[in-house]
Amino acid sequence: MSQERQALEALVRAQLRGPGRGVSRRGFLRGASLATLAVGVPSLLSACGTEAARQTTESCQTEDKSETEKTLAISNWPLYIDQKRVKEGGQRRTVYPTIEAFQEETGITVEYTTDFNDNNEFFGIVRNQLADCQPTGRDMFMPTDWMAARMIDLGWIQTLDKANLPNVEANLAQSLRSPSWDPEREYTVPWQSGVTGMAYNSELTGEVRSFEELLTRSDLKGKVTLLSEMHDTMLFLLLMTGADPSDFTDDEFGVAIDRLGEAVQAGQIRAFTGNDYAQDLVEGNVVACEAWSGDVIQLQFDNPNIKFVAPEEGLSLWSDNMMVPNQGFHKANAEAWMDFYYQPEIAAQVAAWVNYISPVEGAREAMTDIDPSLADNPLIFPDEEFLANAYDFMALDTKTEQKYQQMFADVIGA
Repeated sequence: MSQERQALEALVRAQLRGPGRGVSRRGFLRGASLATLAVGVPSLLSACGTEAARQTTESCQTEDKSETEKTLAISNWPLYIDQKRVKEGGQRRTVYPTIEAFQEETGITVEYTTDFNDNNEFFGIVRNQLADCQPTGRDMFMPTDWMAARMIDLGWIQTLDKANLPNVEANLAQSLRSPSWDPEREYTVPWQSGVTGMAYNSELTGEVRSFEELLTRSDLKGKVTLLSEMHDTMLFLLLMTGADPSDFTDDEFGVAIDRLGEAVQAGQIRAFTGNDYAQDLVEGNVVACEAWSGDVIQLQFDNPNIKFVAPEEGLSLWSDNMMVPNQGFHKANAEAWMDFYYQPEIAAQVAAWVNYISPVEGAREAMTDIDPSLADNPLIFPDEEFLANAYDFMALDTKTEQKYQQMFADVIGA
């Protein structure tokens, strides 16, 4: 576990010690220094060694033991499900209300672990087992789109039985039904979603309308940050240079990376960051930046001058996805979990805590009974117009992923 993650979890434990009915994720993060939460520039090329061993449905078959074993082992990102602190026998412990409801309704015992801290890091943890068709000790985990695409391409993920997913079939948001890398949603169900766009501090600069402005306006020179996540940042550079991020060529990527290099050489970009851009934006070290919607929601609670912008070029729409790996022996139990969380009332309870985009139709209406102010937040419940110009990033095979990551790292100096 990284020092940054240890600091974050220590902070969360401290926030939970006090009395009361339980605190929302918003309360945890508002009580934290964003510098403490920052993870810095990731190791872009970690877990990107030789081609991982592929599997097929013939080479790696998995027995589903769900009928006789009512258990489910899940790995998820920290602070990504509703929770509260309760006192029992003089001791306080963290409980997960919707997990308890799921266990009561289904009789399935859940082992819920928050050990998914970084896509590449997690890939490195499970890579050898999945490459050899060995169990990882997990029935389900939740990688981001591009990593989900990579694992599907390697043949490491089981096909879902849609007969077990009636709520998913009925309530999955239209905008998420057919990503380029899993067009029929045969392998994945979105857990939570978000958008990447731009943010600016209206107290320090005028409105920033496009990514082109972000990279060219002289008044922003040296006061701009971009994300160190290749897929997020290069999606916008592809749009700027006239390519479709969901279907582009090597040559088009080359044009886009050259355009990014020009902005770097011109001194337009102060830094490439993880979510530590948020602290710089609040303190005025930067006045405009590429930004994740969830961060901006948190910042706006304390500083209404922080504005989120859907760039004129378009938005990046992403999800973290529920997936069942090969040798995850409780697929039907995992499908029961997926379907349970696609009930609008349950999805709203999770969204009220995590403040990301709910992928479940009907969750907004259910949210009005929980927190009406969140029901009206377009960064949690965006309308069709908001998402009309949203893109996902083309699925890449392992070799191409490595090549593009190296090109990106060379430009940003990682």
